[in-house]
Amino acid sequence: MAAELLWPLGWAVCAAAVCTILARIARLPSIVAYLIAGLFLGPLLGLVEESSALAGLSKMGVALLLFLVGLELSFDKLGAVGGVALVAGLGQVIFTAMGGMALCLFLGFGFMDSLFLSVALTFSSTVVVVKILGDKNELDTLYGRIAVGIFLVQDLVVVLVLTVLAGLQGSSEQGMTNAGPWGIAASIVQAFGGTAFLLGLAVAASRFLLPGPFSWAAKSPAAVFVWSLAWCFAMVALAHTLGLSVELGAFFAGLSLAQLPHNRDLQHRIRPLMNLFVAIFFVTLGLGTSPQDGAAQWPAVIILSLFVLIGNPLIFYAIIAAMGYSRKDAFLAGVTVAQISEFSFIFVAMGVSSGLVGGRIAAITALVGIVTIAVSAYLILYNRQLHALFSRWLGWKDEPDDEEAGARNGHIIVVGMNTLGRKLAEELVRKGCQVLAVDTDARKLRDLPCDHLLGSTEYLDVLMDAGLSRARLLVSALRIEEANELLAYRCRQFGVPCCIHAVDLSVVDNLLELGVNYLMLSKVDGVKLQNHYLREKGILPP
Repeated sequence: MAAELLWPLGWAVCAAAVCTILARIARLPSIVAYLIAGLFLGPLLGLVEESSALAGLSKMGVALLLFLVGLELSFDKLGAVGGVALVAGLGQVIFTAMGGMALCLFLGFGFMDSLFLSVALTFSSTVVVVKILGDKNELDTLYGRIAVGIFLVQDLVVVLVLTVLAGLQGSSEQGMTNAGPWGIAASIVQAFGGTAFLLGLAVAASRFLLPGPFSWAAKSPAAVFVWSLAWCFAMVALAHTLGLSVELGAFFAGLSLAQLPHNRDLQHRIRPLMNLFVAIFFVTLGLGTSPQDGAAQWPAVIILSLFVLIGNPLIFYAIIAAMGYSRKDAFLAGVTVAQISEFSFIFVAMGVSSGLVGGRIAAITALVGIVTIAVSAYLILYNRQLHALFSRWLGWKDEPDDEEAGARNGHIIVVGMNTLGRKLAEELVRKGCQVLAVDTDARKLRDLPCDHLLGSTEYLDVLMDAGLSRARLLVSALRIEEANELLAYRCRQFGVPCCIHAVDLSVVDNLLELGVNYLMLSKVDGVKLQNHYLREKGILPP
């Protein structure tokens, strides 16, 4: 059993690593690299075959992905999505699904194949877009916030689609597929009932069950991480018992934890684990893809790819511009959705496993995904140059750059809310500075007179959330040498001055080599104060 798992897993991880390096050189998203790695390992070279062990690991990756999506959906975020995200998100889903369905039927696909393909074309990749916009430091721009809001709306639609699919799978397993629409409808209603129960449980747990235990465990981030995974798998088991997909259980587990103050820290801790299993999922998806099936359907692949690359941005541009936003913001936001989503692969893979569609549809979806994700990555990277080009062609007037409204800028980041950190934060606020306090313990961030962020600065994402690149100064009151050295390195990387608390004098040379601007030396300063006091008392000579 161990060899059955370790051999294909080792090949999958090694191939994914190599392809990721090549993709990074070509500035392509990692999803494309994983799919290509699977194609080479399986259909092209025949080194690895699909196995139940790999399938189990890939299913865990999908569950963790949905868990992370749920962690993003706090009720505060949902309330702040705004009209443009709601209208554009739902409008795009409706128009793309209808247009995709008509196009697939025109291309000669059957009804069920057309249904799955049109749904697969509907969703855009949150993972790809957020990663690229984060690397460009444009998540806080107006068009970036619109795009993220649209993805939140799409994530909610994904839940509805997964629920319907769970009903279709249930009817298929019970032999009800041929029983007519009433049998299928009954199975879908049953699935919605189970989903409503899970949603109610998630909301109730977020208010009454989870806050107490997680607040108690907050002093140990590792304990919070393990507890969150335990809650995730408990909800997954409950969903399976109700006849629903494990993805829905994981999503609602994340949704309930998203309402807790630890949600951002959990996102950063879950993401590396999720990345590993999601990589296995996409490599496994590539293993099961038949390039021959996709190549035989190359006209459909090209037409569907062009529909996504051109149709989706045009739909978004029309809706966003019609709501009063500038042509520039509408164009930039529209370009972000010119690809299909990781959920597209998940949705089609579930359809294949349940026997609703064949492997040909999976192959077409994989090739459309590779094309659209790869091309859209370049569209997003060079979106402003593309806008300038189209502006010249169409005679649009120059529009000013959108401002990073609401983004932290010119602030001082204070890391570590121990006695020293709290005192520094309070004094800086008293002097009129804009201060952001950062700590891993939510209790230490209470009652502070400044903005605060819960998370560990060992994660680059936390420092990006803190706006390190736009900070005026970073001050670390931490007593952890490794963490302080990493902070000093990050500050040098982003060109931000830093002030570091050096408890152990043996690390002073390392910190100075890392370019620390000022060192707080507790032992040295303490000796100076002690000598000053003794001189005042006449115990030491002046």
